[in-house]
Amino acid sequence: MLNTQDISSIVSGEVLLKGKDAAIRSILLDSRKISHVTDALFIAINGEHHDSHKYLNDAYNAGVRAFIIEHDVDTETLREATLIKVKNSVGALQQLAAHHRKQFQIPTIGITGSNGKTIVKEWLNTLLADDFHIVRSPKSWNSQVGVPLSVLNMESTHSLAIFEAGISQPAEMEKLAKVIQPTIGIFTSIGTAHSENFLSRRQLIGEKLTLFAPAEIIICPDDGELAQLVAAWNDSKQIVLVPQADRVTLGVHNNVTTVKLAWKNEEHEFDIPFADKASVENVISCIHCLFVLNYPADEIQSRLERLTPLEMRLQLLEGDGDSVIVNDAYSNDLQSLEIALDFLQQHARGRKKVVVLSDIFQSGLNEKELHERINDLLLAKNISQLIGVGKSMTAFTPLSTGEGLVVRRYSTTEELLQSLNSVDFNHCAVLIKGARDFRFERIVSLLQEKTHDTVLEINLNALAFNLNHYRSKLKPETKVMAMVKAFGYGSGAHEVASLLEFNKVDYLAVAYADEGVALRKAGVSLPIMVMNAEHGSLPSLIRHKLEPEIFSMRTLNAFIKALENAGVTQPYAIHIKLDTGMHRLGFESHQVMELLGKLQVTPQLKIASVFTHLAATDESEHDKFTQRQLDEFEQTCKQIKKSLKQNFLMHALNTGGISRFTSSQFDMVRLGVGLYGVEVSTEDQGQLQSVSTLKTIISQTKNIKAGESVGYSRKFIAKNDMRIATIPVGYADGLRRTLSNGVGEVLINNTRCKVVGNVCMDMMMIDISNVNCNEGDQAIVFGKEISLNELAKKSGTIEYEILTSISQRVKRVYVSE
Repeated sequence: MLNTQDISSIVSGEVLLKGKDAAIRSILLDSRKISHVTDALFIAINGEHHDSHKYLNDAYNAGVRAFIIEHDVDTETLREATLIKVKNSVGALQQLAAHHRKQFQIPTIGITGSNGKTIVKEWLNTLLADDFHIVRSPKSWNSQVGVPLSVLNMESTHSLAIFEAGISQPAEMEKLAKVIQPTIGIFTSIGTAHSENFLSRRQLIGEKLTLFAPAEIIICPDDGELAQLVAAWNDSKQIVLVPQADRVTLGVHNNVTTVKLAWKNEEHEFDIPFADKASVENVISCIHCLFVLNYPADEIQSRLERLTPLEMRLQLLEGDGDSVIVNDAYSNDLQSLEIALDFLQQHARGRKKVVVLSDIFQSGLNEKELHERINDLLLAKNISQLIGVGKSMTAFTPLSTGEGLVVRRYSTTEELLQSLNSVDFNHCAVLIKGARDFRFERIVSLLQEKTHDTVLEINLNALAFNLNHYRSKLKPETKVMAMVKAFGYGSGAHEVASLLEFNKVDYLAVAYADEGVALRKAGVSLPIMVMNAEHGSLPSLIRHKLEPEIFSMRTLNAFIKALENAGVTQPYAIHIKLDTGMHRLGFESHQVMELLGKLQVTPQLKIASVFTHLAATDESEHDKFTQRQLDEFEQTCKQIKKSLKQNFLMHALNTGGISRFTSSQFDMVRLGVGLYGVEVSTEDQGQLQSVSTLKTIISQTKNIKAGESVGYSRKFIAKNDMRIATIPVGYADGLRRTLSNGVGEVLINNTRCKVVGNVCMDMMMIDISNVNCNEGDQAIVFGKEISLNELAKKSGTIEYEILTSISQRVKRVYVSE
């Protein structure tokens, strides 16, 4: 435990204000996730996409009194705090973590590579948990910030540490090596992920090797260049080469791969409970780590049977009775519990919060200490009900400060399942958090809203990444209006709106009033502009404090009448739409004088913004036309301001314009399809993350002979004997029939499989002759591997139409790393 004086010395900081010298037990980076404040240090990071110095007052008002900052701030508003100024806040965080790491002399495994870091880390935890109390990186915390936060979780009760590290720039790994200080290093496979900033694969490997400078042993794939570079890098280290799967596989049967591995001049056979190459190679790396730790082969084999596919992301699901479910039913420890509780709080939206929690194993704490820690977390997040499952949780009793917490206790998952109907989950936000042995996925299956097997998975981390990508192009004072019309471009409006509100966008925009009403009912409080305020919806719009777009005298007069009927006398916010050349909706220049005359005699209206729609910001051949639109818009806004003597926000740029017309940001920009990962300008090529993945399962497989037909109208005739699969997704789910007969493809076990026959309303058939798969296996229609752009081109349409055409019967599942 450090006090603020110790911290200022460790980070070589300048103390600008010296408040009470307090002991520090926790680090905060996000003012939205503050729970424990009296013993917290808030580190304000000035990053590429955000500057948390803007939220110092929020943290201070919540009770935080210790801060690390990078630049001067208004000390008057923080007068009781300790302020420590440093050159770089992330560097200060890393210095604190490196100092903390030096207090522990325990075996530490550092993992790096392009793929498989998190999987290897989690599987090692599963294999070694019987013998060690392990501290490890939560989820995929492997960045310049995630690594030090992970290392700061080390406690005196831990006997083994496992941390993963990733880099995207040269010279980053050296900093992480000082933080982790590994004694054993594991290299997973080296691919192209995050390699764009490196001159060559050789340079990338060299940078990653820096992590292992303190290590005594390095475990790495025997893949030629990588193995050669590792061997040549430092001849004082023990190098353990891991053979590639295809060189040691003896056979695959019922999704079990048998491999033969040599260790200390002896050969051993292992049955690995996976069939895909990537999983097999990751398990082989784990086996060699256990060899290094002197585990016998028969013990390793018995533990391999514990390994299961990992879902490392939190899932947000719709439940029955207006409930939402956060599914984290795969692991349970105090670190990941706190992360999951933050996610639950973010998406609860006024619902009562319920936690279903299993026993936590290998915590290193006695039962009393463990229960106190759990109690503190539940109280800090205002949990109303705890359902405890397991021997330890049946003994859980809320502390005196937790009298408002209702506790139900069950000895086993089976006992809870039998009583589940007696628990009222209506209008609740429910976190399902359990160790794998408890098989809580059965609870999730019973609670979630029943739909068919095709799901649209929305990655909330990717959506936030894309938001920050566009924010990085804006001036600090430029506001962001995010478009959540058309059911959030098919992604689910209120879930997306919740994330956007959490990430402090300034405005939301919807197409119709009922979309805005749904957001209000879901608890969204941000200002919402309605782009097509139909006259019949105006009373509801006013009742829910939505702000209409006014684009004609007819809509203006109708809205004034609706305000009078509603008895509204206070100024009501409206948004004026100008038509500068799109010729869709809006006041043309010759209509502006009539508009101004009406507004001058209508004091119950307040102009929140004036805007226009640019017709071709993503097409350079029309740049002169776009500039004429911008010039006309600016001149008309000046005319309106002069006439009405009102200030209002001006906005013209859409997604494409944000990247291409940076000098015309005005007061606000409107971010639309780019938020959802669709690149609309060449400047954003390769810069956005895929947000949506449409996935389904194989319903049935069949063997057909040459000459047999597949599907309606017999449009496909097999030229050879082949194997096909039927998947439950079709044109009623949003896929076009133009994908029929070899045009479209889906991904199964990392293999592209062509569509055969015509796409049906609810199904389509695919050629699986060249892939090892079974009924129930996953099939990906689009996502990271098969992009929306590719699918749109093959469908003869645009990405917008694909996204907004995904049927409402397709279940939306929201995931967060």
